[in-house]
Amino acid sequence: EEPVRLKSFAKVNLYLRVTGIVPNGYHSLYSVFQEITFHDVLTFTQASKFSISCSRDDLPCNDSNLCFKAYKVMQKYAPMGNNYSIYLEKNIPMGAGLGGGSSNAAAVLKFLNKAWDINFSERELIDIAKEICADAPFFIRGKTQIAKGIGDLLEPIQLPEKFVLLLVCPDIHVSTTWAYRELDLTIKDETCKFSVLFDDKRIFWDLFENQFETVVFPAYPEVGRVKKRLIDEGAQYAGLSGSGSTVFGVFKERKEAIKANKCFDAFKTFITLPIFWDKEKQNSGIVQR
Repeated sequence: EEPVRLKSFAKVNLYLRVTGIVPNGYHSLYSVFQEITFHDVLTFTQASKFSISCSRDDLPCNDSNLCFKAYKVMQKYAPMGNNYSIYLEKNIPMGAGLGGGSSNAAAVLKFLNKAWDINFSERELIDIAKEICADAPFFIRGKTQIAKGIGDLLEPIQLPEKFVLLLVCPDIHVSTTWAYRELDLTIKDETCKFSVLFDDKRIFWDLFENQFETVVFPAYPEVGRVKKRLIDEGAQYAGLSGSGSTVFGVFKERKEAIKANKCFDAFKTFITLPIFWDKEKQNSGIVQR
């Protein structure tokens, strides 16, 4: 059987507010998740036993790896399935707020669901993904979605304008656990009405925010300076993705993003596009891209 190569896309949080803590210790949130074309590649090859290897030495390929967890979870539902070796070509920076590990896990779930004829529905896969990590449920469908609850209540939305993203990745690791702990959740939550963030003609970028900036920028001023510089360079909006440390700028045209990119020689940067719902394929379930 031929090896199967699957792209595993990153995400940015165009909007993010944390609304509280739920009994299992997870945080509840309101977020607009946007899948982007920047991706890792997973190659699945039939093998006598399961194994994971990676293009980066600093990524553990043991049971702490989210692909490993996803594989083991699916194995419970298809104990007789063929084994696969998984090779992970890692492009998405780790621990940067871009959801790379979660996306990899979701790709494993979707692949094995087909390869092993488990045939879970999308909803069932989302429930399984939730057991693996908080961002994995989003990646079962990807594209543009509003996330509520712990990120598992997902509603697909169609944004009215196209844009280009410039990702700037400072070489700073922000601990998500630390960032959540530092957030002041006593601030009264004015439950965000997503309808005000955009209508059917345009996106109101000036209403977008990421609450994590209130704790990350004071602790890591360099990250805050990246946001300011993106705005100075003409971004319609710039913000932290997740709890960072990646900051993205939203530009109307690729040429504007390329021009702004010249200011960030000291950083890893990527110019990427949002992946929107394709009108025809919107309801056809998993599309292998």
